[in-house]
Amino acid sequence: MILPATALEIPKGKVPNPVPRTREKIKGETLCLSAGQSFLIINKKTMLKIPKIYTVESVTSGHPDKICDQISDAILDECLKQDPYSRVAIETFGAHGLLVIGGEITTEADFDAAAIARNKYEEIGYNDRLKIITNIVKQSPDIAQGVDLGGAGDQGIMYGFACDETDNFLPKGITLAHNLTKGLENLRKSRQIEWLEPDGKSQVTIKDNKINTILISTQHKENENQKKIKNELIEKLIEPIVGDLSGIKILVNPTGKFVKGGFSADTGLTGRKIMVDTYGGLVPHGGGCFSGKDPSKVDRSAAYMARFAAKNLVKKNIAKSCLVSVAYAIGKEKPIMVEAYDEKGISLSDIVIKEHDFKPKAIIERLNLRAPIYSQTAAYGHFGKNNLPWEINN
Repeated sequence: MILPATALEIPKGKVPNPVPRTREKIKGETLCLSAGQSFLIINKKTMLKIPKIYTVESVTSGHPDKICDQISDAILDECLKQDPYSRVAIETFGAHGLLVIGGEITTEADFDAAAIARNKYEEIGYNDRLKIITNIVKQSPDIAQGVDLGGAGDQGIMYGFACDETDNFLPKGITLAHNLTKGLENLRKSRQIEWLEPDGKSQVTIKDNKINTILISTQHKENENQKKIKNELIEKLIEPIVGDLSGIKILVNPTGKFVKGGFSADTGLTGRKIMVDTYGGLVPHGGGCFSGKDPSKVDRSAAYMARFAAKNLVKKNIAKSCLVSVAYAIGKEKPIMVEAYDEKGISLSDIVIKEHDFKPKAIIERLNLRAPIYSQTAAYGHFGKNNLPWEINN
């Protein structure tokens, strides 16, 4: 079985040079190669598992990339609200007072993309002026002719993952990282901390299933004392979420200052936080982003279905952790691959194929994906939120 490198611990040792092109035995282990993948070594004891030490991150809703994701999904939701069969593929770019919205939309909806963007920007917490440029056209007829017949809106590979480590079936570090950034936003919007500004990040390092390091970088008002910032965040954010902080290294604003944030400090782009959106890089990612895409785009809908399938297998105690992968050809209804395996490397593909229909129309109908539900996914992860249809059990 060929397993993805990112899902495995790779044993130490030298790899032959040149690397063989086919599966070969090397000192009792198996070297597996596949097109487009780097080499990886697999032994019988090393299957799908979360590493003993790993680091993951999350970002607040005021992060430049997340601003763009939220604007793209707000436009999508407005289109779906008026016309559930809207075809939407919207990208947003922001930088230093400029916002560019471009893409393809075919819809009966009447909407003002610039107005939606301004409202979302203010809702997130920014009040500076933006020059907004829009360039939105209809979906290419070359794509539409396949999608109209129920085919996939693009080719690609999508992955879904779940594990029994937490109540929301995500790794401990990912859940904690999102809780910390969401906590920053809650403290800011409730005005419990007056000096907080919208931009921010969290980073969590887990070692042997214990929290090793917590890093918080958060935008703040000018002239705030960094020692005060750290102490207040420990008291009002980190300690209430984590509890006992004994043995945990805590870093806050390691550069010593974070006053400029959002588009004033950096550029933002839809789809640039795909690891934050999914599983933190602990399992493979097909490369396609989610935000701004209607459910005919399997980058989004099939990834949700793969998560749905993986989560239900773990929920039913069929696996302790499960990775589901699916691949499509553009315009074709039936996926060209559906594969699943558990933490022991045992194939669960037959179960997944029997219980779940991965044809695009079937996914949309089963998970009710034509509803305007996507704005709530555009910050703090697309998984682990109980009110989303792909998080509901069979």
